[in-house]
Amino acid sequence: MINSLLPNYARIDLAFTRGEGAYLYADNGRRYLDFGSGIAVTALGHAHPHLVAALKDQVEKLWHVSNLYRIPQQEKLAQRLVDCSFADTAFFCNSGAEALEGGIKMVRRSQQENGHPERFRIISFEGAFHGRTLATLAATNNEKYLKGFMPKTDGFDQVAFGNLNELRAAITPATAGILIEPIQGEGGIRPAAPEFLRALRTVCDEFGLTLMFDEVQCGLGRTGKMFAYEWSGVAPDVMALAKGLGGGFPVGAVLATEKVGAVMTPGTHGTTFGGNPLAMAAANAVLDVLLEPGFFERVDKLARGFRPKLDELVTRHPKVFADARGAGFLVGLKCVVPSGDMQTKLREAGLLTVAAGENVIRLLPPLTVTQGELDSALEIVDKVAKNWAA
Repeated sequence: MINSLLPNYARIDLAFTRGEGAYLYADNGRRYLDFGSGIAVTALGHAHPHLVAALKDQVEKLWHVSNLYRIPQQEKLAQRLVDCSFADTAFFCNSGAEALEGGIKMVRRSQQENGHPERFRIISFEGAFHGRTLATLAATNNEKYLKGFMPKTDGFDQVAFGNLNELRAAITPATAGILIEPIQGEGGIRPAAPEFLRALRTVCDEFGLTLMFDEVQCGLGRTGKMFAYEWSGVAPDVMALAKGLGGGFPVGAVLATEKVGAVMTPGTHGTTFGGNPLAMAAANAVLDVLLEPGFFERVDKLARGFRPKLDELVTRHPKVFADARGAGFLVGLKCVVPSGDMQTKLREAGLLTVAAGENVIRLLPPLTVTQGELDSALEIVDKVAKNWAA
């Protein structure tokens, strides 16, 4: 007999009652160091005072009016995101998958409205993860996620991650754009080389294609800059955001240049809940903290100190870990042992992590993490690895 909750999750038998900063407190009485951050969502940790105050203030005023009317908090957030990015315009929705869907529609429509009705296909990359809708599953092109949902939505072609020759060979007269995560998260914490992202920009300019970045997981400070693309020195035409944008409240966004965004005239796209006053209060509060002077410099400094210590763990425990990878606080340990078992052992020791592809465990601390909390996490990983080897 089916449970009242759809059985689409293999949930861990653990429930939390409250959170504070980098810690979660469970109903079993234990405290856990949270280096999963709700899958890179709780960027400011749990119950951040500024975020709590902003939501409390807004919840007593207005929650929802729909996009039939002006929402001043949307206008404020859009301008702030435009001011700190490549973009000229922003659209707000509720999730990363919605942001990807909106961006994909922008890629297609901008090509077709600008004189290329034949262009609708988008090239993505092996190892990608772009969401669970039918279109984003097709862009992801992972057999595990597609099983049972065939036929695959048409309009997507996939090439090897980092292979420029294969990419160029895949371009046809029907190609509209290229979609890539600057750092693959679900795919195993695999950063695209900066020179590869620069080459993609060159290819798009050469062929008149639209370049779209998926920064749902790697954006909003997780790499030590506001957006991961900044490290490459080039910018996309469209970008999807979500996860950390609301600090735990569901918020997604699509950022776009004027050329791409101007074709999205009334009636071309929409959302009932997206950009509601409560979501915008959360996102604006998150930006208040992220844009404080020195915030990203602090994240970058702590992350640069953390990464070599992960490499040291790999060196000390070669029978347990194969390598460390990633950037900023989007990092992972590729395991020799089963990563699921490692995740369980770490949780039992008090550290929460997230699984990823290629037998990797993700370490995604809140951006407000302290040096002491980073050291505690390293100690737990080291202890578990020692016990495993013994």
